[in-house]
Amino acid sequence: MSSTPITKETYLEWYKSMLLMRKFEEKAGQLYGQQKIRGFCHLYIGQEAVVAGAMSVLRKEDSMITAYRDHAHALAKGMSANAAMAELFGKVTGCSKGKGGSMHFFDKENNFAGGHGIVGGQIPLGAGLAFAEKYNGTDNVCVCYMGDGAVRQGSLNETFNMAMLWKLPVIFVCENNGYAMGTSVKRTTNMIDIYKMGLGFDMPSAPVDGMDVVAVHNAMDEAVQRARKGEGPTFLEIRTYRYKGHSMSDPAKYRTKEELEQYKERDPIAAVKHAIIENKYADEQWFDQEEAEIKRIVDEAVKFAEESEYPNPEELYTDVYVQNDYPYIMD
Repeated sequence: MSSTPITKETYLEWYKSMLLMRKFEEKAGQLYGQQKIRGFCHLYIGQEAVVAGAMSVLRKEDSMITAYRDHAHALAKGMSANAAMAELFGKVTGCSKGKGGSMHFFDKENNFAGGHGIVGGQIPLGAGLAFAEKYNGTDNVCVCYMGDGAVRQGSLNETFNMAMLWKLPVIFVCENNGYAMGTSVKRTTNMIDIYKMGLGFDMPSAPVDGMDVVAVHNAMDEAVQRARKGEGPTFLEIRTYRYKGHSMSDPAKYRTKEELEQYKERDPIAAVKHAIIENKYADEQWFDQEEAEIKRIVDEAVKFAEESEYPNPEELYTDVYVQNDYPYIMD
């Protein structure tokens, strides 16, 4: 059981948070089809409970780092929809000044340490963020997300070893959505229970139902409390599902329609809405108001992004080195 109670406010916040993630991403998908968003775009639709269940036990001071499917994480951590949408548009008002795009959201103020395009590249960085917290004597934690494909990177083993040796306050989360791009985990390994990879380092590890936000909350709470007490890292394999393809260019022909529909029947947002109604936490009027408000936020974000300017060409030379006058450009 969770030491962080699940209250009426928890459920209402879960619903609002997940609905914003879903509607933002649905709009991003539409805009990509209209070629207003270019480059890569990896949608999180269906996986919202994985982030929402974590945020209900984390503090603003805790850091979060993930891979390139990063829109929902950034929004949940506190990034404005305006800054997120503008970044997708490549505008200077975006969270990374329009220079990062979909895969490289960053928000220092909210301790979101980014989406990372290199598969598994964020895993040692997540341990580094946790090391900094321990070095500075805080009780803050870092949550480091990765996909089921990233666990095949050798750096995971090196990082797990160091994290356990130094008892770093990091929670490693494998968002196992069943497919590394289009490759089922069953085609890449004999051991399909990914969480068992942590056991070889004596790291507390467990599988979690990622379509159930309560299950995610409880598992994350236990892991976070362990980390805050100085007891070291945890590895959670959160089993979830993405309704869309790996990216906008993926037709997802490697799975059946029946499989997709089975998971949609367990939709995490619908489940939370059902619980709110069952417990009489809110009525239909509240849902209508929240849905209207989320639509307003997303529509405003699109307007903001469309009206914002593109970066000046000179921006190519900024944010490269800490030293502003570093002589890396030679005549």
